[in-house]
Formats: sequence, C-alpha cells, structure tokens
Amino acid sequence: MEGSEKRKLYIDRYLLTAIAVLSIFGLIMIYSASYVRGYEQFGNMTHFFDRQLMWLFLSTLMLIFFMFFPYRHYSKMIKFILIGSFAMLVLVLMPGIGYEVNHATRWVTVGGFQIQPSEFVKISMIIYIAYVYSRKQAYIDKFVSGLLPPLIIVVLMFALILMQPDLGTATSIVLVAGMLAFCSGARFFHIFSLGGLAGYAIYHYATSAPYRMNRITGHMNPFEMEADHGFQLVQSYIAIAHGGMSGAGIGQSVQKLFYLPEAHTDFILAIVSEELGVIGIGFVFLLISVIIFRGILVGMRCRDAFGSLLAYGIVFQLAIQIVFNAGAVNGLLPITGIPFPFLSYGGSSIMVTFISMGILINISRRTEKDRQERRGETESVPVYENENRSFYAGSK
Repeated sequence: MEGSEKRKLYIDRYLLTAIAVLSIFGLIMIYSASYVRGYEQFGNMTHFFDRQLMWLFLSTLMLIFFMFFPYRHYSKMIKFILIGSFAMLVLVLMPGIGYEVNHATRWVTVGGFQIQPSEFVKISMIIYIAYVYSRKQAYIDKFVSGLLPPLIIVVLMFALILMQPDLGTATSIVLVAGMLAFCSGARFFHIFSLGGLAGYAIYHYATSAPYRMNRITGHMNPFEMEADHGFQLVQSYIAIAHGGMSGAGIGQSVQKLFYLPEAHTDFILAIVSEELGVIGIGFVFLLISVIIFRGILVGMRCRDAFGSLLAYGIVFQLAIQIVFNAGAVNGLLPITGIPFPFLSYGGSSIMVTFISMGILINISRRTEKDRQERRGETESVPVYENENRSFYAGSK
C-alpha cells in the first residue's frame, strides 16, 4: 500500500487528455490546410505535415521533461533565464543571423531549423515576473520597491521585440505582466496608471507607420480595402460563411486553394470553420476551455505564491494568444500574426506551448501531492470526542 502511494504520478488526466486531443486535431488540420501548398511549392503534399509532426514529437519530449522537472528550481535559474532571453532577442536583430520573413526579422536559423526567440521569451518573462512578485508579497503595494522593478525588464524585452517588429507578441507580454501584477495584489491605481501609459505607447507605435495603420484600417473596413490590406480578412469571412453550421467536410476547403494567405498558420481557424463549421469551432474551444479551467484551478489550489503566479501566467498567455488570433480571424481585432495554440503550423510556437503545459502539469502534480500528504497527515492524527465536539490531539 505504501509503495503504491509512492508510485502515484499525480497527473491531471483531464488537462493532459485535452492537450493530446487538441494537438492531434491540429496536426490533422495542418495537413488539410497545407497539402495543396506543399505540393505546389515543394512537390510534396505532406511537407508541412511532416515538419509539424517532427516538431510535435520534439515538443512532446519537452513536455514530458518539464512535467517532471520541479518548477521551484526555476528560482535558482532566473539570472540565466534573463540573460538568455536578452541574448536571443539581440541576436535576432544582428545582420547575417536574423532571418527575415514578410519584412519582419523574427527568426534565427539553428541547424537548418528556424527558431523564433520571442516565443521563448514569453515563457521566460512569465517565470521571471512570477518569481519576483512572489518574493515581494509583503510590499507589493509599494510602487517603487514592489511593483516597478520587474516591469523595467519587461519594458526592455518589449522594446527589443518591437524592433523585429512584432507588436502582437510584445503586447501579449505586457498584458500578461499586468495580469500577474494584479494577481500579486498590487494596487489597482498603480496597475491602471501603468496600463494607461502602456496603452498609449502601443497605440502611438501602431499608428506611427503607414503599414501598421493600414492593418488597423484594413481590419475596420476590409471590404473597402479588399484589393490589398483587407484581402486576407475578406477571404477569412468567405471561409467562415462557406462552413456554416456543419462545414463543407474535412479536406473540402476552397479558400486554402491559394485564396486565403497563411491558411495553415495564422488563419487555420478559418479553415477549421470552413471544413467543420460551427461544430468544429465549438470542439476546439471546448478543449481550450478545459485547459484554461484546469490551469486556473491549479493556480487557485497551489499554496506556493511562485507556483500559483506561474500557473496563472501560463493560462493568461494562452488565453491572450487565443483572443488575439480568433479576434483577427473574425475581424474583431487587427491582424497581429499571433498563431493559434496547438493548431497553427510553427515549430517554436508548438514547442513553447508544450513547455508551458509541461510546467503547468508539474505545478499541478506538486500541488496535488502536497494536498494528498496534508490529507494523509490529517487522517493519521488521533481524534477524540468530547460530548458533541471533535478535535485533533494536541488542540486546546
């Protein structure tokens, strides 16, 4: 009996199952959305599928590793995490090292593979902010000594990512930092003031260049700019309308036939809608809801401030990416180039998502193990009855 207790893995089966099902579904949809383009560009219908399958395999190994690597050890690695994040963002901006795609330099080539450093910086910032704020709980309401110091690092990373340029990822990091500050107990006035300042800075940056302004106006008036900046969104609308309630059928998308740009990456949700309809979209968001709900539950149950904030940060980052991507696909938000977690094609994206999920499961494992141990200690304490009252031995 004692040996079986020690062998318990304490793994959240609901969370792990939702991750596995959504990832397999994403792999199927990547093949469906990309086989025509794969054949046209590379003479291989499974080109994108094969590469994503390889990344999914590597990401699964990373998930397993981080699932069993104690999250509390990250507190000893904060300096290395920060230095590594800064170095990656600087390297991607250096001529001859950074790899440019669609007028943005966001990638570096390592061993023949394209890596997007900003994706890894997202999780490193969550770890850093959660660690610092967990140590400042006693004076988190103090602006200068409590709230401000880690945000200086966030602003530095924000500026480096903007230089790529990648406004969507930079904005998501700032939003997660603000949410973690709120969960840490910072004063609302401080958060509101800094949020207003950050919002103004982002708005000023977004409207300071014609191509960024065109993205905003293209999102607001896509049919008036259908020939250029509104083209992608209009094609997304057509895909969604074609799908209806039940969809045209798996593999039967018309928009992926070179009508909808980035059909297997940023706009894969439109292909899901076209082929599987509202039912398919509902299935995706049901699984996403399970992951987010279980993640919030982990954060609420964890008694360690660092673990709790880390879990909340991972959930917030996931939710923000989903909102940004889904909002762009249906025209509620400007197109930011942020992929949909688990579904969109992209090695860095799926790997960072799996690393995040591995960390979340590890926090869940540690929290559940602690709960079971506390329960066992409670049950092992003798209970004495005194008339109608029960109390633990040693209580007064």
